[in-house]
Amino acid sequence: MNAPSNANAAPLVGVVLEEQIDITVDQVCALCRVERTQIVHLVEEGVIDPMQPASAVAQWRFSGEALARARRAVRLQRELELNPAAAALVLDLLDEIAALREALRR
Repeated sequence: MNAPSNANAAPLVGVVLEEQIDITVDQVCALCRVERTQIVHLVEEGVIDPMQPASAVAQWRFSGEALARARRAVRLQRELELNPAAAALVLDLLDEIAALREALRR
């Protein structure tokens, strides 16, 4: 039995949802399973940034990239018992390592 040919198949096109989502601070809290104050601390430490700074925390909106970074920060805080400032430092160092590895790959 021959496998069907994919020569005429259209290429698959995907969308990375985390790059295109726009979520509220309460949704970030729910997805990270934390209180709002913890997300506020992450913003204050520069771990994540609202898409458009607003004076009221309830008006903050975040990108999917910010959500992914918040999840990593929360995981670091839980597993290693880090405060927000230490989590920010660890994430910055991990980003730098990733950039250096990418530079080496090229």
